[in-house]
Amino acid sequence: MIELIIGLKGSGKTKTLIDKVNAASNVSKGNVVCVEFGKKLTFNVNSNVRLIDVLDYNVKNGESLYGFICGIFSSNYDITEIYIDSALKMCEDKVADFEEFISKLAKCAEKYDIKCFITSSIANEDLPETLKKYVVCAETL
Repeated sequence: MIELIIGLKGSGKTKTLIDKVNAASNVSKGNVVCVEFGKKLTFNVNSNVRLIDVLDYNVKNGESLYGFICGIFSSNYDITEIYIDSALKMCEDKVADFEEFISKLAKCAEKYDIKCFITSSIANEDLPETLKKYVVCAETL
């Protein structure tokens, strides 16, 4: 399952993600993982959440991000949720790469029954039609 939280900068996407991460960490029967772009969530996320900064692993585009996430899935079969903050930025702000990443991730998440929550700074009208079905929160946060 994929849930996409979108909106422009300052619309509250990361705050929503932090609330979801912390709530999940309190009730999950497995492991919760949060992937960030730069070390900005360290003091906001519960310490029992696995927090990973993609900049430490040379993730630089949609393809490497997808491979990185698959590596996380394959290394731990107890993951129940994964949270990705600023995924479009991880895809070099290339909407086509972001669209391909989400499409591949949706198939992988379904196969392994992992819930994926993703934030991206993009206006709803700029989001490709194929991704609109995943949007749960938009600029009206």
